[in-house]
Amino acid sequence: MIITKTPYRISFFGGGTDFPDYYEKYGGCAIGSTINKYCYISLMQRPPFFRGKHKIVWSKMEVINKINQIVHPCVKGLFKYFKIKTGLEMHYVSDLPANSGIGSSSAFCVGLINALLRYKNIKCDKNKLSKLSIFIEQKLLKESVGSQDQVWASYGGTNYISFNKNKITVKKVNISKERKFELSNKLILFFIGKSRFSGVIEKDKIRNIDKNIIYLDRIKNLVIESKKILESNHSLSELGRVFNDYWILKKKLSNKISNDFIDNIYDKAMLLGAKGGKVLGAGGGGFILFFANKKVKKKLISNFKNLTPVNFNFTDQGSEIIID
Repeated sequence: MIITKTPYRISFFGGGTDFPDYYEKYGGCAIGSTINKYCYISLMQRPPFFRGKHKIVWSKMEVINKINQIVHPCVKGLFKYFKIKTGLEMHYVSDLPANSGIGSSSAFCVGLINALLRYKNIKCDKNKLSKLSIFIEQKLLKESVGSQDQVWASYGGTNYISFNKNKITVKKVNISKERKFELSNKLILFFIGKSRFSGVIEKDKIRNIDKNIIYLDRIKNLVIESKKILESNHSLSELGRVFNDYWILKKKLSNKISNDFIDNIYDKAMLLGAKGGKVLGAGGGGFILFFANKKVKKKLISNFKNLTPVNFNFTDQGSEIIID
């Protein structure tokens, strides 16, 4: 049995500039970190005496004989891509709900690719793993996704990622463990309780790229500004304003990113003393992140009793094989 462990991520700034339609013309960048929340994928050869050649367990359980019968699009696409002939059994388990803005789709794709590569005895480094996942999601599956989540899942860590037409570059943010710990203590994550399918929102963003160039260019500037703050000796409280500025810009990319429910949560958090925040991922629901000090974080937890707070720490490890 092969089991992979692949991290989810919190993207601080840069979403939207990682769409090929934008960065292949103008260049893009993103900054953020993987966290200690994971998806786990187990893969094993299925014994021939069980019913069904393949068994795929996710939110559904599929027992089928032909790859074309597989419902899960990523599993079907990857089994075809890797030319799977023998019967396989795959199980998916997650620390956090899918379709909620923490990079779950790409983490799943990266984790399954990692498992299939090991199953096929094919060596692959982090760079090739991220590139293959981007190709699978964008070209093979025709998903409306950017290019940052696959990088986070493959590399792990607190990184500055730059996107250009022919190259994606990953650089570790030059920040001490103590300062990174301080940053995590100034962030609080809540699950809104409304998972959504990001493809609809992302497709809307992609469709509007040409008219949103000015906002995407400003978002890139915020990424660069945040990197300078993180790598400096300046107070991290300066990031609060960057988060707020970013959220204002992010909402301009599509009218599907926020709604009255999210806006009310955000406005209330700001009144309670948060310095800034954002909905993770495409928007529309899932997880919302706030930048706040310890006292304000307690207020938020007390006042948002209908939301689920999620404790997390930043991590440095990308997708890995934990059992082989």
